[in-house]
Amino acid sequence: MEFEAIPGVGEKTAAALSELDDAERALSEGDVATLARAPGLSEGRAAAVARGAIRRRHDDDGGFLATDRAREIYDDVLGLLRERTVTDYAAKRVATLYPTQSASRIAEVREFVDRATERDPDPAALDALDGVEPLAPPSPRRVRDRCLATADAERFAAAEEAFPELSVEVVEDTRGLAELARSYSTVVALDEQFAGVDVEGDVRVRPDALEHPDEIVPERVLAFFAENRSRILAAAEVHEAAGMDAPCDIDALRDALARLDDDGTIVGDAELDRLTTAVDDLDATVATAESVANDRLRDAIRERDVTIEGTDFLSLVEQGARVDSLLDRELDDEYDDAVAAAREHLVDALDLRPEEADFAERAFPNDPAFPVEHESSVVSRLRTELKAGRDRRAARLKRELAADLSALRDPVEALVRDALEVDVEYAVARFADDFDCTLPEFVDGLDTDASGTREGGAASDAHGFLIEGGRSPLLDVAFGEVDPVDYGVSGATLLSGVNSGGKTSTLDLVALVVVLAQMGLPVPAERVELERFSELHYYAKTQGTLDAGAFESTLRDFRSLADGATNRLVLVDELESITEPGASAKIVAGILEALDEQAATAVFVSHLAGEIRDAADFDVAVDGIQALGLEDGELVVNRSPVKDHLARSTPELIVEKLADGDESGFYDRLLRKF
Repeated sequence: MEFEAIPGVGEKTAAALSELDDAERALSEGDVATLARAPGLSEGRAAAVARGAIRRRHDDDGGFLATDRAREIYDDVLGLLRERTVTDYAAKRVATLYPTQSASRIAEVREFVDRATERDPDPAALDALDGVEPLAPPSPRRVRDRCLATADAERFAAAEEAFPELSVEVVEDTRGLAELARSYSTVVALDEQFAGVDVEGDVRVRPDALEHPDEIVPERVLAFFAENRSRILAAAEVHEAAGMDAPCDIDALRDALARLDDDGTIVGDAELDRLTTAVDDLDATVATAESVANDRLRDAIRERDVTIEGTDFLSLVEQGARVDSLLDRELDDEYDDAVAAAREHLVDALDLRPEEADFAERAFPNDPAFPVEHESSVVSRLRTELKAGRDRRAARLKRELAADLSALRDPVEALVRDALEVDVEYAVARFADDFDCTLPEFVDGLDTDASGTREGGAASDAHGFLIEGGRSPLLDVAFGEVDPVDYGVSGATLLSGVNSGGKTSTLDLVALVVVLAQMGLPVPAERVELERFSELHYYAKTQGTLDAGAFESTLRDFRSLADGATNRLVLVDELESITEPGASAKIVAGILEALDEQAATAVFVSHLAGEIRDAADFDVAVDGIQALGLEDGELVVNRSPVKDHLARSTPELIVEKLADGDESGFYDRLLRKF
């Protein structure tokens, strides 16, 4: 794949992606976790790269969100989805979902939504997801008990690069190999020329070592699984709780991980534990064995009356108080018992095997002496034998476990990846359930009669949207308390209504529904039909009248709407606030005329709907959010806009209320002005 052809990917990012083994798969699947393993790529950046790859695959220019307010609505959508994720991965992964005009991309996401909404987020699975994270490479580790040996300079350089954990040594002949064997527990010779050499020590000839790194350094595999153990086990729990098909035997995986400690060492093997304990406890056990022997001998001496002849006494004085001959003559049996107790303690305490017990026999000599002392050379030899046995068994167990875990490497990658992806699916499923969502229907022609009372309806090939029972989750009230809105528009339309009647909220709902629909996601409504818009232009309300420079800049923004893409959706909130009301009505009328010529769909919220309609050179539609009256000073409003209805203003409602029962006729006169 040409990585630099992906939108937003430059030379540096392309080079980082090229270091991944399965970058193309990750890009095609939107696998943010794998992409984030590329050097220097954060998960947020990886999500952006994945989104760029999706755009390239669907030939999408990415220009759907054409204004700041449109992008804010999209950010709000992502916020709602992220609130329903558990893992950091899923919170970033949802950013690969974006609104587009691409039919193929929308269809692709809708297939994902179909799978997601079939899931019933299980509380146990959600709890388990809390422990799932993308798998991480293990920290670099140095293995000091073995080395690689070669006589070839090129092979030396390749080995150093392939095995940073090991020392790589240059040897010229068998003698050099023998010297290495005295310094390392294991020497791996990389050259065929060393095959069949007779060298003391553990020397293995492996010309194929570079092709089998896990066999040469099993610690590499063990470290990966040790450091990722909790993530792997959490992913396994997710699969079980969610009823997902796992890519491997989870029980076998758990059994394999149970043989591995958090630091990458082998656990659960009784013989290795015995040898390790024996090595660790050897010095202390030998010292205790000496004490056992000497305590017995002291007790024996205290209990015996020993007669020392003059010649013996003189001999003791001359020999510096040596008692060997005296012990040999007077306490021979007692000495043998004491030494036997020392040997027995050494064998029992270290759980020595018969072939090792011979060292205990020789560690305490039969020649009488007091105090009893061990033979250091024998104990040293025993230590060497125990260490060698320990290291041989540990190495074999490491190789065996590494082989088992190596076979699980790819399935475990899939296990964790699928668990992370199910968090994204759960987020969509929870979103759809929390906001009573349904999948919208994309149509070529749209009749908006179902949403209002427009005489005759729209032409069968008209463009626009139709929302029935739509409720916005962006309002500052509980979703269950939101009044449902029915609204449909085809062509350019003015939306009138009282202050605080819900006009801006209606625009937000329309924008939200369209953004979600063109992301391929379900929408918070009972039913939605819409065309596939090419762009969303949403202009928020301007605070106060603009100065000349800002006014000119705003008009330049709207100039772009007169050219280029058709099939746009344009939402504008009270554009008249940018300048004087009279001029505003004429400007808005002119903009609507240009949009009408493009057959664009537009909703302009305005308090000057009547004036704009009069100024326009086409029959601009005017809808209204109808205020039903005032109750205790509060507006009572029908939140669903009424078609072909110029809504009354709040002042008109107040005057109407005051006119009721007013005998002077003052308020009636004011009311007639409206």
